[in-house]
Amino acid sequence: MKIKIKEITDKNEKETIAREILYDLPEWFGLPESTEEYIRDSKDKDFFAGYVDEKVAGFIVLNPTSSDTAEIFVMGVKKEFHRLGLGTNLVKSYEKLAIERGYSYSQVKTVKSGRYVEYDITNNFYKSLGYVELECFPDMWDEWNPCQIYIKFIK
Repeated sequence: MKIKIKEITDKNEKETIAREILYDLPEWFGLPESTEEYIRDSKDKDFFAGYVDEKVAGFIVLNPTSSDTAEIFVMGVKKEFHRLGLGTNLVKSYEKLAIERGYSYSQVKTVKSGRYVEYDITNNFYKSLGYVELECFPDMWDEWNPCQIYIKFIK
């Protein structure tokens, strides 16, 4: 098994990859309107795709949120490629670029642990990479999906 991470600059390729990955993950991206918003907004941001044996398997998008902080805007790895190290490699590529761009911190928003098994997995993934809880906004998205913000010092 060969894992490869590649920066994608072509907007159409970004859209194709994001759509393929996100629609493979309905447990995480089950609302078509917000999924399409992620796809549309990702086209204008820094974007890395992950490949396993030359097959597109995941992606991650960098979004600047301040002069000091970059955000993992959206990330997805097809279920068949979970637990192979692809997600970790995508985050490492994202963090390397964020450091090169002068950011000191990385943040990511997800649903707080304890709500859904899938998001418990997501929370544990980010914690395993050194992200720590910053704050939870219980009503940012809606009452069923409290927004947990994780942050990591990356410099």
